[in-house]
Amino acid sequence: MSLNNQKLKQMANAIRFLSADAIEKANSGHPGMPLGMADVAAVLFGKYMNICPDAPRWFNRDRFVLSAGHGSMLLYSLFYLLGYPDITLEDLQNFRQLGSKTAGHPEYGHLSGIDMTTGPLGQGISSAVGMALAERVINAKFGDSLCNHYTYAICGDGCLMEGISEEAIALAGLWKLGKLIVFWDNNNITIDGTVDKANATDQLARFQAVGWSTISIDGHNYDEIAQAIEQAQHSDKPTLIACKTTIGFGAPNKQGPSKVHGAPLGAEELQLMRTTLGWNYAPFEIPNDVIATWRAAGQKSAALYNQWKADADDNAEFLSYINDELPDGWDDALNALKLQTIKEGTKVATRKASQMCLNNLVKYVPQMIGGSADLAASNLTFAEGMKTITAADYNGNNIMYGIREHAMGAIMNGLSLHGGVIPYGGTFFVFSDYMRPAMRLAALMKIRSIYVLTHDSIGVGEDGPTHQPIEHLASYRAMPNINTYRPCDVVETAEAWQLAVESRSTPSILALSRQSVPTLRTDAKENLTAKGGYIISAAKEKPVATLIATGTEVSLAVAAQQRLAEENIAVNVVSMPCTEIFDRQSEEYKLSVLGTAPRIAIEAAAAYGWERYVGANGTIIALNDFGASGKGDEVYRYFGITVENIIEETKKYL
Repeated sequence: MSLNNQKLKQMANAIRFLSADAIEKANSGHPGMPLGMADVAAVLFGKYMNICPDAPRWFNRDRFVLSAGHGSMLLYSLFYLLGYPDITLEDLQNFRQLGSKTAGHPEYGHLSGIDMTTGPLGQGISSAVGMALAERVINAKFGDSLCNHYTYAICGDGCLMEGISEEAIALAGLWKLGKLIVFWDNNNITIDGTVDKANATDQLARFQAVGWSTISIDGHNYDEIAQAIEQAQHSDKPTLIACKTTIGFGAPNKQGPSKVHGAPLGAEELQLMRTTLGWNYAPFEIPNDVIATWRAAGQKSAALYNQWKADADDNAEFLSYINDELPDGWDDALNALKLQTIKEGTKVATRKASQMCLNNLVKYVPQMIGGSADLAASNLTFAEGMKTITAADYNGNNIMYGIREHAMGAIMNGLSLHGGVIPYGGTFFVFSDYMRPAMRLAALMKIRSIYVLTHDSIGVGEDGPTHQPIEHLASYRAMPNINTYRPCDVVETAEAWQLAVESRSTPSILALSRQSVPTLRTDAKENLTAKGGYIISAAKEKPVATLIATGTEVSLAVAAQQRLAEENIAVNVVSMPCTEIFDRQSEEYKLSVLGTAPRIAIEAAAAYGWERYVGANGTIIALNDFGASGKGDEVYRYFGITVENIIEETKKYL
C-alpha cells in the first residue's frame, strides 16, 4: 500500500483529534504525547507494523508496547482507526469512564490489541526486552516461517530516567536483540518542566555504551521516520530512534511547555487546533477517505497472516508450544519425587527441594525458561541439562540476568506476555522489593510468572537484618491475585511447583528456606497445598489447641506436638503453605482445619495478618522487629521461634 506524506499527515491528524476529543470529553487525560507522537505512529502502523485486527492475537504479529502509558489515547485511537473489532467510537467517547475498555492507562485484557499494561514508567520498555528475547528464543526453536517479528515500543523521558531502564537496555544490548526498536519521544518535557532541570544524560551515548544502535530524527518528518525504521529493521543490534518532537503538536497556544502534558486542551484551544491543522470536522468525526486508508493499513498483513496460519496449522508441536499447553505426563516425575522423598525421609532445605523439582520439570515442560539475578548458586534455579541463552545461541532455557532484579521481573513479564514461555526467576526473598512493581503488574495483568525467592526468613543467619525478610510474606499476601507459597518440605514444594506451572492467570511466589527441614508428609495421594492449608499432623485425642505454621516452622510445630503428647496434651498441627488459596475455601472446610480449640500461629516473620486465623483469643509467635546477625538457629532462639516457646504458649490454654 502506497502512502504519500499527505495521506500520512491526514492519518496522523485523525489520531490527534480522536485523542484530543476523547480527553476533552472526559475532562481528563494526557494529550501531549498522542499529539506529539501521532506522526511516528502513523508511519509505524500505517506502513510497517505487521498486525491483523481480525486475528488480533496472531502469534507472529509485531508487538507494540506503549511504555509511556499515560498517552493511552494514542493507542485507543489507533485500534479504532485500524479496525479492531472490539473497540468502537463509543468506547473512545467513554475514555476514562468507570467500566470502559478505554482506561486511563492501557490495561492488558481490556482490548485485544493491548500487548501489556503500562503506566509505571520504565516497566514497558523493560518488558519489551522480554518480548524481544522470547521472539528470538522461539525463532531459534521453530524457524523464521513460524516466529519472526519485531517488538516496537514508544517511551518518554520518564521511562529513560527510571533506573529499571538502565538494567533492561544493558541486557538487550548484551543479547543483541536486533528486532527490538524503541522510539524515544524526545520532547524535552516532563511534568515539572524541561528535562534539563533534572537530567543531563546524553541518552544516545548511554544506549550506544550498552550495545544499541541509535538514530536521531525529526519526529514530525515522515521520510525521516520511515528511513529510520527501515535502518533499524536491518540492524543486528537493538535500536533507539530519538524522535525530536513537540509535545502537544498542533495546539497553537499550548504546544511545547509542560502544561500540555496532562490536561485537556479546552474547547477554545481545540477549535484553534482544528483551524491550524485544517481539520474541518466535528468532534469524533473522521472523513471516509481517512478511515478507508487506515482500515487498508490494518489489512496490509493479511496475506502474511494467512501464510503463517497455514504453516502453523501443519505443526502440532508448535501450536501446543505457543499455547503454553503442558505435555501429557509433564508432572509424572514430580509425583515420583514426592513418593521417593516420603520413602527416604529426605531432609533438605526447600530451596534444594525446589531444584530437585526443577530437575524433574524443565526437561518435561519445554516452555519453561528460568534464571536468577546472579544468585543461581544460592537460589538453585539452574536445573540439570539447562543451557544459557546468549547472543550467539538463543536456543536455551537459562537466563543470566546479572544483579538486575528490577529488570528481571519486567523481562519475565515480557516473556510471559509474548507467549510460548513460562518464566521463572530467582533472588533472595528480601530483594524481591526491587522487582515488586513488576510483580504487581504481573498480578494485575493476570499472567503466569513464577518467583523463586529463597532465604525466606531470619534463618538466613549471619548476613543479618539487611538480608532477613520480615514484612515480605504479609505484604505479598496483601497483594491481590498472587499466590504466595511457603512450603514445609519436599512434598509441599513439589505441590507448589505443580500449582504454579498450572496457574495461567495468577503469578506465584515460592518462598524457600536456606536451612534444612525434614519430610513431614506421609502421603502424596492428593495435592494438599491446593487447599492452601490442611491438618498435616492430627492429634490422637481431642485437641486442646491448634498449631498453625508455614515453611520451616511447621517442623517446629510438629516437634512441639510430639513433646506435648508425651505430657498427654493433644494438639493438631496445620500447615498453611498458601493463605491466599486457603481463604478461598468454604467456611466449612476452613473450620474443619482450624477447629474450635484455641489457635497458635507460628511464623518467623511479621505477625501482621495472622490475627484473622487465630482470632481475638489466639496467640501469634512471630516477629515485631527486624532480624539480627548470628547463626540461624541462634537467631530463632533469640526471637522465641522455638519448640520450647510453642510448648509454653500452648500450656497457657490448659
